Amino acid sequence: MNEWNIQSRAHVCEACAQPFADRQPYHTLLLDEPPALRRSDICEPCWQKTFAGDARSRAGFISHWQGVYEAPAPVVDAIQKETAETVLRKLIEQNDPRYAPAAFILAVMLERKRILKVKEQIIRDGQRVFIYEQPKTGDIFTIADPNLHLDQLEQVQRDVAALLEQGLNPPPQPATTEQNSAPVENETVPQPIEQAATN
Repeated sequence: MNEWNIQSRAHVCEACAQPFADRQPYHTLLLDEPPALRRSDICEPCWQKTFAGDARSRAGFISHWQGVYEAPAPVVDAIQKETAETVLRKLIEQNDPRYAPAAFILAVMLERKRILKVKEQIIRDGQRVFIYEQPKTGDIFTIADPNLHLDQLEQVQRDVAALLEQGLNPPPQPATTEQNSAPVENETVPQPIEQAATN
């Protein structure tokens, strides 16, 4: 199973395929359908008609909750500073095991800031897995607990700080000479903005 996962809230009911209206109540089922967990978003009428009485008896049932659909805000074409949430999304997209501890710490930070909410906690293949929801977007984040030890925390905190400061793909550092003196002629490595402004 891919232990890192984001599942976005659907914009239509899975049962009747009708689009959700802004502020419309809906129900979410979280199901274990190997090799992954699957979310199913259902409108209130379909829920009452088909799911209300037997949701827990469905194969693979893990959890159920209710939400209120919020229509997506218009896309703003602007450069935004990296946030803990955007870094976490990028780490999950890359699915690189090196970043598992950092992803876990970012998720905990976002939980403490009430940006993510824990919806469920399960044990899968002997590992604790947290199911987080981003209430504004309805996205579900599946984050495995990397079982960090105290002697690992300092390094993970440094990694998280670097990710928040520089992003996942930091710009290359400019080449330097032995004495850090004048720039090399025909330099092709881009300079940081602050340095370029003073040159």
